[in-house]
Amino acid sequence: MKAVLRECFAAPARVDGPRARPLRSRDTRGKTLRKIALIAVLVATACGRKQAAPYRTDPVTRGPVSEVVNATGDVSAIVTVNVGSQVSGIIDKLNVDFNSKVKKDQLLATLDPRLFQAQLEKAAASLASANANVEKAQAAYADSVRIGNRQQELRQQGLISQADLDTALATRDQNAAGLSAAKATVLQAKADRDMAATNLAFTRITSPIDGIVVSRSVDVGQTVAAAFQAPTLFLIANDLTKMQILANIDEADVGKVREGLEAKFTVDAYPGETFTGMIRDVRQAPNTIQNVVTYPAVIDAPNPDRKLRQGMTASVNITAARKDDSLRVSNAALRWKPDESAAPETAQRPGGTPQARTASAAARGARDGSAQQAPGRAGRVYKLENGKPVPVNIRVGLSDGQRTEVIEGLSEGDRVIVGGGDAATGAQQQRRRGPF
Repeated sequence: MKAVLRECFAAPARVDGPRARPLRSRDTRGKTLRKIALIAVLVATACGRKQAAPYRTDPVTRGPVSEVVNATGDVSAIVTVNVGSQVSGIIDKLNVDFNSKVKKDQLLATLDPRLFQAQLEKAAASLASANANVEKAQAAYADSVRIGNRQQELRQQGLISQADLDTALATRDQNAAGLSAAKATVLQAKADRDMAATNLAFTRITSPIDGIVVSRSVDVGQTVAAAFQAPTLFLIANDLTKMQILANIDEADVGKVREGLEAKFTVDAYPGETFTGMIRDVRQAPNTIQNVVTYPAVIDAPNPDRKLRQGMTASVNITAARKDDSLRVSNAALRWKPDESAAPETAQRPGGTPQARTASAAARGARDGSAQQAPGRAGRVYKLENGKPVPVNIRVGLSDGQRTEVIEGLSEGDRVIVGGGDAATGAQQQRRRGPF
């Protein structure tokens, strides 16, 4: 190559002397240039040719495999009570604040009681008036009874007419009805007095449980309006040493989660620290947000150090199943597929589970009574034989996201392809880079 280049680009001989060599012909130089161009193309093609990347394999090992369900949830106390007000009024006193420890029936706050005290006094006065009306009606009825008895005696002696007797008896009956009405008025007055007394008692807001004040929503002097609904004044948690997590389980994983399973979770406030809990209940009520359906799982979480706080977001890992000794294959082997143009059409290896090529064939296989459903799910990996990938159909079970349990189809120590093998792509590039 170098000799040709030197010959081509050698300087032409001078023509001023009689012994000067003749110049080369133009045709000879053109042929030489064509040779050089062809050789340059061949050299560039040889340099651009890439070697096929080797296949990367991974052995089938034996060890533990766990199936983990991931979810997120909110930390909350097991028992929380919203303390509100049944009556409207102005906050007169506040006896507790945030993080205050309270006992049952302890006074938390009071409303201005003057208006309710006046209503109670008014109701008491109405009750006293009703009792007086009863006494008056009782006296009138007793008098009418005496008159009626006297009129009956006189009528028997023929001293009065029958009309006078009828009038006396009618007056007696009217007074009896008036007495009953007066007694009913007393009952109504008692009810009004009891209601006024109850409203006055509602001005004293007390704690319904033992616990800790998590939040306070009012200040002294603030007006509380309870016309439509009871406003929330305090949020009290019963016991912060026992917390719970409402984890949102995806509908695809809810079948794997059940009561009694262990759950591990972390919170952003304590990076690197893992907390442990146990599933108490998986609720039936679904939550649908943007067409994503989840089911809440209640996880009991001990909190002796009170590190967990109300409203924290927890990242939950639930171990749904675990096997300590099982064959495992890398998930990369289950995902790897050879290039379609270079994949050899090899027969199914012995020991594998044949797969139906069409949905109708699979349906016929499922309806076949003689064929028993194999455990696990169907999968396919590739092994190297004579430098070529050979497909092997297998049955897989649990998966932890990195490795998957192999139920049948492989043995311990078998090496399966997990990557590499772009020889077909290299060949195609070589054909495209050819001189023609």
